[in-house]
Amino acid sequence: MKRLHGRPAGRGTRTPLLLAVPALLAVAFLLLPLAGVLARTEWGAFGAHLTSPGTVEALRLSLVVSFWALGLSLLLGVPLAWLLARVPFRGKAIVRSLVLLPMVLPPTVGGVALLLAFGRRGLIGPWLESTFGVTLPFHTSGAVVAATFVSMPFLVISLEGALAGLRPRYEETAASLGASPVRVFFTVTLPMVAPGLLAGAALTWARALGEFGATITFAGNLPGTTQTLPLQVYLLLQEEPEAATSVSLLLLAIAMAVLLALRGRWTGAPSPRRTSPVPDAGGPEGAADPATGQVPPSGVAEAEADGGVGDGPGAGGRWALHAEVDGFTRLTLDAAPGTTIAVVGPNGAGKTTLLRALLGLTPRAHADLRLGDADVTGLPPHRRQVAWVPQDGALFPHLTALANTAYGLRARGVPRARARREALRWLDRLGVGHLAERRPAQLSGGQAQRVALARALAARPRLLLLDEPLAALDQTTRAHVRHTLRSHLAGFGGVCLIVTHDPVEAVSLADRVLVLQDGRALQDAPPAEVTRHPRSPWVARMLGSNAWPGTATPEGLDLDGGGALITAEQPPAGTPALAIIAPEAVAVHRDRPGGSPRNVWPGTVREITASGSRLRILVTSDRAPSLVAEITPQAAAELGLADGVPVWTGVKATEVTVVPL
Repeated sequence: MKRLHGRPAGRGTRTPLLLAVPALLAVAFLLLPLAGVLARTEWGAFGAHLTSPGTVEALRLSLVVSFWALGLSLLLGVPLAWLLARVPFRGKAIVRSLVLLPMVLPPTVGGVALLLAFGRRGLIGPWLESTFGVTLPFHTSGAVVAATFVSMPFLVISLEGALAGLRPRYEETAASLGASPVRVFFTVTLPMVAPGLLAGAALTWARALGEFGATITFAGNLPGTTQTLPLQVYLLLQEEPEAATSVSLLLLAIAMAVLLALRGRWTGAPSPRRTSPVPDAGGPEGAADPATGQVPPSGVAEAEADGGVGDGPGAGGRWALHAEVDGFTRLTLDAAPGTTIAVVGPNGAGKTTLLRALLGLTPRAHADLRLGDADVTGLPPHRRQVAWVPQDGALFPHLTALANTAYGLRARGVPRARARREALRWLDRLGVGHLAERRPAQLSGGQAQRVALARALAARPRLLLLDEPLAALDQTTRAHVRHTLRSHLAGFGGVCLIVTHDPVEAVSLADRVLVLQDGRALQDAPPAEVTRHPRSPWVARMLGSNAWPGTATPEGLDLDGGGALITAEQPPAGTPALAIIAPEAVAVHRDRPGGSPRNVWPGTVREITASGSRLRILVTSDRAPSLVAEITPQAAAELGLADGVPVWTGVKATEVTVVPL
């Protein structure tokens, strides 16, 4: 093998000897007991030892006890794990310590504690016997209680870790589609934490199968009643050591098989199997399936054949929106049926908080919400008929694209066959009908986002909330989905709010643009008005313009970032205002220009980027805020522009738009 600097090619850093030696000793320490059992096993009598009447009876009892313990652990441990993972309450650390206590407590001490609690002279033992006729000590039920006491923590810890690793957005999205909390738990939460649940259940069963100390202390050692396999091993050691070794090997093999099957996943969060995603077709509706080359059936044709045209959101109703939001986000929002509002603003402005307040999912803000004639303020999220598409789509990984899309319909009681037909129509309309049987892990980001849109639209909401729904799409696919979404929103009988950072989406999809800043409404106007007179520096920059806040003076503005700007028109002196300068209105020179520009500053080129067929030049200066100019590549070449080149910039006073704030 070729070596580089004393190391095998293709290998990483060599393991330090100081760590390798103790690690190998630890492995040997753990391996030697197993080797001892294997070496001392009488293989010729192995079968006879395991089939002896006493061992068979003990094995039968162990299986009965361990499976009953598993059942009790599932019944009690699953709700407890959910409580610890999802519900904040005082004393949670104490409850979690109680869960962990049986794992660190000596089993015999646990048996004594059980005896003092459930024994005939224990705390509730006499009551159990007098009321229900139940006596736990020296009974098989006592062995079940002891096994459950020591094994249930494995299930709780494993499931709590899986629940903590499950993003609440999946459950919140399911609720927004109309699923009740119980339905969400059984159709979304449990399936998604199944790896953690199965791992915890396997460990719980294995621990219950091998329980000894608490059982013998609390339930005794009665053959056929409480004498499980570990207790049988203890007795055989005194009378038949060879048989004890054989039975020990059986228990060892079972435990090792469980651990190998889990492969270290017992505390892991849910991890759905990933497969290679297919390329995003990104084509128009009815594009061919890249895997088969076949064209999916037209959704419109299916709808006409099924008599379902017009079954989309808003069909058969019109719902105006009135919302009064307080908390972190404070505003009053009114919109007529069929209105689409683009919600824009910088990060932290309260855009997502607004959507979550309308859904009733956040304590940061509260919304008094009326949809049409119905006041839904006091209703839980699943009964508001408010559908939500979060930024990542939050498709349920255990369901196909078709089942995802039909989820909201099924949650609202639509029969399965009809729900699947309608879901398939929505998938076809968004160009992903040919992917109906694929899981989310088999979809590209763009395909998954289109499925999430179809799922929300199919749920027939009265209010539709889209949190950057097209952010994951490439430009070609985004244009197609934007066109499709616009056509469906045109017939939507409710109100749609779209959070976006894309000015094209805001202008092309929205009837109004709501500008948020620090949780307050800075501007709420038609897109054309916001484009001409943005009241937020962030929005102006999002639209591609330079935005300089300042205070009006008789000649122009004193800029907040330092310097002054001369303008042709300005509000009364002392008025806070925003100066808007289009990049194409900025002139760039290598020498100080003469002539008409009233605003001239020296600066340095810091960045050059392409914007379509033109170049955008970022110029910094110590006399004015940073400025972006837009020029042709030919002009940039003639000026010899490059990073670090000194330049002069000029702006005519008539090219500055001043917006009072």
